[in-house]
Amino acid sequence: MSDAKPSAGQSLLFLREAQLREAQDMLFLAWRDFSASVDPLLAERGLGRAHHRALHFIGRHPGLTVTDLLSILCVTKQSLARVLSALIEKGLVSQTAGRRDRRQRLLALTETGAALERALFERQRERLLGAYRDAGGPAVDGFRRVLRGIMGPGARHMLDAQENAQKARRVG
Repeated sequence: MSDAKPSAGQSLLFLREAQLREAQDMLFLAWRDFSASVDPLLAERGLGRAHHRALHFIGRHPGLTVTDLLSILCVTKQSLARVLSALIEKGLVSQTAGRRDRRQRLLALTETGAALERALFERQRERLLGAYRDAGGPAVDGFRRVLRGIMGPGARHMLDAQENAQKARRVG
């Protein structure tokens, strides 16, 4: 018998609780450091991580309804109302009535909001790029697949719809 270690792919088939706990530790710590990279920029404006998440998704989906943002963020209406009120008050997000249904509230970033969202992205972009470069292409694909596997069906459906819309724009 060989004393050789199993390949990375083989060892993944036999994950032990300690390895899963380590993965959980790594996810929590990565999220902590990833988020912390933009905390000073948010704090300068009196904003927090909830505001950042809202800015991100509103920026990625201009015209997003409040209902859809609630669904994406999985927060209470009261919590989202506080976040949106602050973003609107600070001139970062605009809110308009829907064309067909005037009760709908459609959200978009203002120019100031788009500039802030871009600055936040640039800080996190560098961290992502460095990690992706270090890991290499196959690892990036594997990481994406792992993250999708952790997500619930609703989140995967949202990402699939976003990907399909991007493909349609490229073709059309």
